[in-house]
Amino acid sequence: MATPVYRAPMRARDRDEPGAAFGLAHGLVGIGDAQAARMLHRFEALEDGTFVWTRDADGWFHLGRIAGPLRRVDSPVGINCVRPTRWMDRPFPPDAVPAAVTYTFARGGRNFQRINDRAAEQATFELWTDPV
Repeated sequence: MATPVYRAPMRARDRDEPGAAFGLAHGLVGIGDAQAARMLHRFEALEDGTFVWTRDADGWFHLGRIAGPLRRVDSPVGINCVRPTRWMDRPFPPDAVPAAVTYTFARGGRNFQRINDRAAEQATFELWTDPV
């Protein structure tokens, strides 16, 4: 079975300021306090090793893997429910990212959501394991 892949915009519902820079700098992926309890529970229940994609303010994509339990932090960008994440050292331009990933970010929105696409799961795994 492929490892699930998630879109993590890291943007609190009650703020316009993106949180990707905060998450990348602190080795975290997160959601804001204003998210629904059901979404928070799903986020907490994700297995360690789950892939997450985020996009920085310059439009580059970052790939990471969840690496620990949910905790709360006091973040200046409203991303307060976080999980430790191992981010790759290099970002990816949009043309190097699976199409389903760029599509989900292009749709907009602030929700943390699964990217239900087998090709994206496989391509994400390959990008993670590629030493280049």
